[in-house]
Amino acid sequence: MAAAIKNVTVIGGGLMGSGIAQVAAQTGHRVTVVEVNENAIEKAKNGIQNSLQRVAKKLYKDKPADAETFVKETLSRLHTSLDLKDAVKDTDLVVEAIVENLDLKHKLFSTIDSVAPNHTIFASNTSSLSIQDIASVTKRKDRFGGLHFFNPVPVMKLLEVIRIPETSDETYEKMTAWGKALGKTTITCKDTPGFVVNRLLVPLLAEAVRMLERGDATARDIDTAMKLGASHPMGPFELADYVGNDTTKFILDGWHQKYPDVELFKPIPLLTKLVEEGKLGLKTGEGFYKYDKGTK
Repeated sequence: MAAAIKNVTVIGGGLMGSGIAQVAAQTGHRVTVVEVNENAIEKAKNGIQNSLQRVAKKLYKDKPADAETFVKETLSRLHTSLDLKDAVKDTDLVVEAIVENLDLKHKLFSTIDSVAPNHTIFASNTSSLSIQDIASVTKRKDRFGGLHFFNPVPVMKLLEVIRIPETSDETYEKMTAWGKALGKTTITCKDTPGFVVNRLLVPLLAEAVRMLERGDATARDIDTAMKLGASHPMGPFELADYVGNDTTKFILDGWHQKYPDVELFKPIPLLTKLVEEGKLGLKTGEGFYKYDKGTK
């Protein structure tokens, strides 16, 4: 089953897309990364090369020649393209890793559905949108599923494999086998909001913000409580700032729109205020904590 997927097309060369492309190329797959312009292509290539060098340094600590060979051979399996239709003409798997916008995803899959070979599997790396909704524009729902990787992809071991009711057993088995061939630990989930990890994680972050909003405890004390009381590596506010408060809000807003009666998904005034003020977390220098001097 793993051998059934040899050629992989990753659409979107951002942080997640380039990470997926890297691990696929590392494990012997021929990979094509599709982007919208040359600047995005160059940024993806540079990011992958730098990440590969870090991986090689860890794998071949005292063997610089082997490390160089590893990087060179991996890069030889990595290709880039600005031509979406051409990039899917001879591929076994398409992994979509573009922005979380349903209309854009619909446009993308509609464009390639009639061009990609009949055997080609389509998958989305979405972390918050419904796989069923994304697949609705295609005529290959039996060959459609979710492959949700985690950031940073070369480091994080988990891969959530999501199947919709129409996903065939063969497609599911091929996706799972491919994930394992990448060295990932795979778990299976139905097409539910946030799948497993984000369905538990995002409400946790939301409840932490509500606690802070009510004045139950400080952000620092809540973070300390979860690290020392629940053995979490990061507290919820540290994690929210790392992920980006805009990202958390975006996910909650999407779920609230689709499931307006679920209390956990309702908007949080404090989170909305932070996002409106541009306090998105680590990437802007301030969120629940300040990072402008490298400290919280």
